[in-house]
Amino acid sequence: MSYDFDAALKNYADVLVRVGANVEPGKKLVFNAPVTDDPTILRLCRYIVASAYDAGARHVIVNWADEQEFKIRLEHAPDDSFTEANEWNAKALHQVIEEGGSAFSLRVADPSLLEGQDAQKIATYRATAAALRQPTRKLWNQGIGTWSLASASFQPWADKVLPNLPEDERVAKLWEMIFQVTRMFEDDPVAAWKTHSQALINRAKALTDKQYTSLKFIAPGTDLTLGLADNHIWLGGGDTTQDGRHYMPNIPTEEVFTMPHRARVDGTLTATMPLIYSGTMIDDFSLTFKGGKVVDVKAAKGEATLRKMLEIDEGATHLGEIALVPHSSPISQLGTLFYNTLFDENASCHVALGAAYHNTMKNGPFMSEEDYEAAGGNSSLVHTDFMIGSGEMQIDGIKADGSSEPVMRDGEWAFDI
Repeated sequence: MSYDFDAALKNYADVLVRVGANVEPGKKLVFNAPVTDDPTILRLCRYIVASAYDAGARHVIVNWADEQEFKIRLEHAPDDSFTEANEWNAKALHQVIEEGGSAFSLRVADPSLLEGQDAQKIATYRATAAALRQPTRKLWNQGIGTWSLASASFQPWADKVLPNLPEDERVAKLWEMIFQVTRMFEDDPVAAWKTHSQALINRAKALTDKQYTSLKFIAPGTDLTLGLADNHIWLGGGDTTQDGRHYMPNIPTEEVFTMPHRARVDGTLTATMPLIYSGTMIDDFSLTFKGGKVVDVKAAKGEATLRKMLEIDEGATHLGEIALVPHSSPISQLGTLFYNTLFDENASCHVALGAAYHNTMKNGPFMSEEDYEAAGGNSSLVHTDFMIGSGEMQIDGIKADGSSEPVMRDGEWAFDI
């Protein structure tokens, strides 16, 4: 298709700043920006900085990062150094969020970059970095500050997603697909996002009002009863700070999600898409749960990496999120595997191993850890999404009296709002 690429790129920057992070006038923005050889990504980063200042940002703090650097570290740094991460960076971010500021990350990731690297080193580093971010995540869960992330097209990712196109056409085609699912071709992308957000908010409220005790999942390779946490809340269409600022943590987004009960999940889940974890692909895998905990794992590819992730802490073996996405979502309709969780999770129903979002439980952000866990909340240093949805997925909601009603049939919503 023919379109003004630079205008779309500027619109993308504006949506990421004004809808995603929703930068507050007078506040700071921490921008985690990628280092690549692609001048288009550098141009987008500069557009994001300019848009943030136009939105009233007091100071845009840009942290440049090169994903190749981590691969070099894995190959050359001492084995015992992976218990160390950039503490100063985590403290600076925490200060900005504590002041009511924002964080935005533009991710460009080569899905195959870390294949063959030491899974233990990767898992150790990820746990270390996650622990440093925990205090900041608590602020976000309490409605203080905003955060958002999005992706940009670049050659290694486009090569993985679109191998059947001529090499010199792949990056441009992936940009077109990104712009399509992020509503850049609408007359007013910001207004289109507000309309989409409200539709997701309405769907989430309808599910919250139902207060199912559990969900029953049936699909090829999947037969699972997933209990929901006490006083769970369904969310979708973004989040809101204590002072009423609405923001969109993920762009794109098509999901509504809530908190499973960490001790009430039984049965088997089979993934319907590969999972990229720390640059390693995990494919054709399933997990079996008993009493909420993973008791068996099978994977045709990447099983060692999956098992290392499950060993990070106790919470990594329990579920922290269930998200519902209709099979007809705009991303799903592209019929493309993106090898990128941000996109693939919004094409499919999915679950996450590890930490739950405290704000998907009534008063969750303000509970003691003991009360939170007793109500079904799960704590962990990891939060790893994987996809379970398809056009063959059937989901029923189980009520407190034991009766059930359809929630999804053949991957689509089975009730109107």
